[in-house]
Amino acid sequence: MTRSTGRFLLLLLGLYTLFRLFTTGVLLWIVAEHQDPAIFSGEVLRYFDLATLWDGAWYERVATEGYPDQLPLNDRGEVRQNAWAFYPIFPMLAKGLMLVTGLPFAIAATVVATALGYACAVVMGLMLRERVGAAAALGGVALFAAFPAAPTLQVAYTESLATLLLCVVLWLLIREKWLVAGLVALVTGLARPIALPLGLVALVAVVIRWRRRRAEPITGREYASMLAALAGCGISGLIWPAVVWAGTGVPNGYTVTMSAWRSGEQVTPFSPTLEMVQFLFGDFRGLLYLVGFFLLLGVMVLGPWARGLGPVLQTWSLAYPFYLAAALDPWTSIYRYLIMLFPVFVVLIGGGWPPGHPNSRPTWLLVLRTVVITALFLGWQVWWSWELFRFEPPRDNPP
Repeated sequence: MTRSTGRFLLLLLGLYTLFRLFTTGVLLWIVAEHQDPAIFSGEVLRYFDLATLWDGAWYERVATEGYPDQLPLNDRGEVRQNAWAFYPIFPMLAKGLMLVTGLPFAIAATVVATALGYACAVVMGLMLRERVGAAAALGGVALFAAFPAAPTLQVAYTESLATLLLCVVLWLLIREKWLVAGLVALVTGLARPIALPLGLVALVAVVIRWRRRRAEPITGREYASMLAALAGCGISGLIWPAVVWAGTGVPNGYTVTMSAWRSGEQVTPFSPTLEMVQFLFGDFRGLLYLVGFFLLLGVMVLGPWARGLGPVLQTWSLAYPFYLAAALDPWTSIYRYLIMLFPVFVVLIGGGWPPGHPNSRPTWLLVLRTVVITALFLGWQVWWSWELFRFEPPRDNPP
């Protein structure tokens, strides 16, 4: 490690720690002053009870009880919400720490999520530093750490794990380490369902390499590795549904489990997103806002001000929100899904230019933008935490 890299990492970790302390303060304030006492077990500090609400409770069930052999049914014979909707890597890591240390799940899961968040910040920062320089990389990580949904990076949720795996795959694709990228992509299939957008990113990376074949000939071994990367991304989307099938004997066990969160209704591509924006803003205005969002995103990500990110990060920044709009039911969880859109944060602060480009100067202006947007994000985070981590029955909107 060079001295400049060491300084960069020290500054990055210092910044990330400051934001985690801020978030901890916000959550402690909610726990101490505004939380319904019904959530407290009395077995751990109240902060850790808060950290294992909602999805955390499901992960605790997986870590302590495992997955059910049969899909639970309601009185109408429909599949009820169950643990098969929750991917296994995170609860298994927490369980491993529990076995080694004797800690209860609430503490072990919080420690695992927080540690993975630090690892994610390091990988993200080093990857962005290669693409856009140190200042823009630090700014991007700062916005990631201050994002409204950043509290999920230090509670029993999978945002830190999923973003870490994503950053590793993206960095490997940027460096054209095809075989390892495919292997890590397979692991993501047991952490978060992002195979479709990740597969598109891998395809773009492979096509770009193929177009350079005359100047830089591709060996048979590299062709095989490129194919392995594509296969890894594709298969990653099939692994967990196949495991659910094997575990329950129901071929479509995963999809019917996921539909249980929609009262048994199957998700039609783009339909939930369109219904939601039209519900919030009206039929015409909702559609207009949705189209406007993607047009604005396209301008941000494809303009010259984002060229420093490179095609891999640019493709992810377009493919991922398109996938979210097509596949998910957008509600309160959309905030934490969007934290994986971290390359856009770099563009927001004007840091997407290639290093050395005249428009990447002066650095103080980039720092000023980072400070202003970070302050806005932190205020937004306080509101988000207040709305979603404050449990007041019957109101129960999960993060």
